[in-house]
Amino acid sequence: MNRVFRALLVVVCFEMGALLLYLPWSAFWEQNFFLNHFPSLIHVVLHPSFRGAVSGLGVLDILLALSFIGSRPSPSSAPPK
Repeated sequence: MNRVFRALLVVVCFEMGALLLYLPWSAFWEQNFFLNHFPSLIHVVLHPSFRGAVSGLGVLDILLALSFIGSRPSPSSAPPK
């Protein structure tokens, strides 16, 4: 995998994870377009268990980004000398 692509993948995964970790507990989560236009979603989306599940996905995304940092490319994908 290309180094630049790998670095971008790490940054994007980490940013998405941070957003998914933070947004369910912010005021933006409670006042958004979808809750205003689909009031039947309010009970599901504002439930603490749903917020926790979304935050858990954020944690998994951050761990995925960290695993991309720690892993090395396999020898079979290295270009020949």
